[in-house]
Amino acid sequence: KVPLTVEEILNFGESNRELFIKSSTYSIIPITVTEMGLTISWIFSSDPKSISFSVVYQESEDTPLDQCKVLIPMTRCNSHKETIRGQVKVRNPGIYTLIFDNTFSRFISKRVFYHLTVERPVIYDGSDFP
Repeated sequence: KVPLTVEEILNFGESNRELFIKSSTYSIIPITVTEMGLTISWIFSSDPKSISFSVVYQESEDTPLDQCKVLIPMTRCNSHKETIRGQVKVRNPGIYTLIFDNTFSRFISKRVFYHLTVERPVIYDGSDFP
């Protein structure tokens, strides 16, 4: 589990992070978001072989798992052959959890190289108009 806040992601810079996911296990990256309208984007690749990926939304840490919303269903990604990119718009404050799942692999551990970004919406206030 690698809990992050929006501020921590904004300070990521350009560097990639690495997760080591043992066979038959999974890793989660819960991102706590307090403001609406943000866009959380990710890029990842895995080595060796594929990894499964999902995004789940939880209103708060107290929300039972069966009441969480699946934003991106668990999908097996050929991230060892191509870089996977995606994003999710923050419609409500809460915890947006990225799940890297290696439970299908009985023997092979995986490394996942990932980069996260958070973008705030550009709000036009008309100030540059004469």
